[in-house]
Amino acid sequence: MTANLRFFLLALLIAAGAGRSVAQVNTDQVMRIGQNALYFEDYMLSIQYFNQAIQAKPYLAQPYFLRSIAKLNLEDYRGAEEDASKALELNPFLSDAWEVRGVARQNQGRNRAAVADYDEALKLLPRNRSLMFNKALALNDIHDYDGAAATFAEIIRYYPGFANAYLGRARTSMALNDTASAIADIDKALAMNPNTLNGYIMRADIAINTKGDYKQALADIDKAIKLQPRMAGLYINRAFLRYKLDSYSGAMADYDYALTLDPLNSVALFNRALLLSEVNANDLALEDFNRVLRLDPDDYRALYNRALIHRAKGNYDAAAADITRVAEHYPDFPGAFYLRGAIYRDQGKLAKAEADFKKGEALAKALTPEVAEKYNREIAASQPDMEGGGESPSGTPATDNVPQASEVEVSRRFAQLLTVDDNADFREEYNNTAIRGRIQDRNLNVETEPMMMLSFYSSPTELRRNTYYIREVDDLNATRMLRFALVVTNKVPTLDESTVARHFQSIEYYNSYLATHPGRPVDFIGRALDFLTVRDYANAEKDADRAIELTPDLALAYLVRAQARYGSYLLGADAANTNGNKPDALARASFNAKAMADIIADYDRVLELSPHMAVAWFNKGTLLLESEDYNGASQAFTRAIELKPDFGEAYYNRGYIALRAGRQAEGVADLGKAGELGIVPAYNLIKRMSR
Repeated sequence: MTANLRFFLLALLIAAGAGRSVAQVNTDQVMRIGQNALYFEDYMLSIQYFNQAIQAKPYLAQPYFLRSIAKLNLEDYRGAEEDASKALELNPFLSDAWEVRGVARQNQGRNRAAVADYDEALKLLPRNRSLMFNKALALNDIHDYDGAAATFAEIIRYYPGFANAYLGRARTSMALNDTASAIADIDKALAMNPNTLNGYIMRADIAINTKGDYKQALADIDKAIKLQPRMAGLYINRAFLRYKLDSYSGAMADYDYALTLDPLNSVALFNRALLLSEVNANDLALEDFNRVLRLDPDDYRALYNRALIHRAKGNYDAAAADITRVAEHYPDFPGAFYLRGAIYRDQGKLAKAEADFKKGEALAKALTPEVAEKYNREIAASQPDMEGGGESPSGTPATDNVPQASEVEVSRRFAQLLTVDDNADFREEYNNTAIRGRIQDRNLNVETEPMMMLSFYSSPTELRRNTYYIREVDDLNATRMLRFALVVTNKVPTLDESTVARHFQSIEYYNSYLATHPGRPVDFIGRALDFLTVRDYANAEKDADRAIELTPDLALAYLVRAQARYGSYLLGADAANTNGNKPDALARASFNAKAMADIIADYDRVLELSPHMAVAWFNKGTLLLESEDYNGASQAFTRAIELKPDFGEAYYNRGYIALRAGRQAEGVADLGKAGELGIVPAYNLIKRMSR
């Protein structure tokens, strides 16, 4: 989309939002431009236009339906389902809405409900290939294999050239352990279309799990990689196959490249660490295990293996700490006690070592095959997206006692290469081919939305102007007593040298004026805002103090002082970080708690004077969130939303808190609303938390 067209769309959106009269919105024009934005992959922008249409004419089904498509592409499946449901409430004959809701439900794992939606859509569109295919996939996922096979057979009868139908039926056959039928269907699909990625992946899976034919599997994975050279999971699985075929260097090269494609892939990091430990490259292996545990501190496989590395390096305290965590989580696991006993013996703690050896031996004797299998399942479940893939490259844990065979099997689960569970990605089909751009795939840092600031500048985006209304600010601007117009935003741009120079000149003006005239609160506030602009927080706070002395009930003065104090707080934390070489979080936590309390007290005073100021509630919530008072922060964000129902940043931060607390459904709902209101990172966070 050209810059001119983007500017036009933004101007129209702002114009539509500026006029609160519903009659001023040209719904047809807004809908048309929203559909254009949808086609050009601007899903976030299209949602804003559909919001305008819904606000103007909430009785129309089409804007809800089109917004559901945009949300579906952003992987906000709950939001897509809600919008499709609203569209169907308004028009139950909208077949595409049944389809969208089915796809949304299927992606949430609600396959029975999805099947019901597909059946409704098929009443309106009999023999629709996409609908039948999606229904068959959903039936397969609820283990209705007879129904799935019958549906795939029906698809093949009507569409004999549809290769994916044969692959889908092969998947059902694999679930029924009918590998002969599965191979026949896969070969048929590949004969029809040699570029069918899933066919090679599925055939490789059969070769590994039924015949142990690693060479055949490797040949198929090689073909899959040629078709999809940037899928990290394929390289991870090929590395496993190369390792099984004694190609250590080939396996290592594949793990390296997988991490180039996906630097945070814990499977590749874990496996590379195992291979490095096998050749005694312990420092490099330790670095990889550390990275795995930064991604997931409760990865007990990584803890177990890191304990082995620490022991090999003579880091006995660290080794004991790691294996103790494993033993606490798996109190019936003999290998943990054998390993800790060996570490204690290395440290000369012979009494503790003897106690652990006896404990391990007793557990090993009690470890029946049934209990061993239970541990295998539990350990496998600790890595929900992986499955075991062969023997360990590093062998069983090093101990001086030889445990029973069943215990060896359990221990081996802690130290074996992992493979990606299922690279064969059977995506639901959708009739609308305009589904493209994927905001949620952008590699964004997970951060909360920052506080709203008083500023003379803002950074508007294509989705929103990023300025908020505060009555006191609007009243002050109306007096024209400030030298610049004031805005409320959390997107303050970086200023160039000439702009900063203007504010230093403004400060000199106030200095001269206040030297010859009695000071008014507005003059001190004006100069304080200039000081804030040039980052002189100490003088800004002094001017805010002076304004408060003159008018103690001036809410705006407390806002200015809170912002000045917060700027000083950040500078102090950053200084602690620089001078002490501490992590930023630790520096913030250790920095003057009184400063944070004073800032919150200023916002409390603002809310006493202006209890309906949504921005003040949001800022207080943000400060409480930073102070790790999650309950207080959530309550503050809730109050901000009550006062301003379209406060996207407040929904985002409240959703973030809910996710931290493990309330995933609640968090995803808030993030979906935030995304709908233009907060781009919301969809990225929804995707991360839904993996």
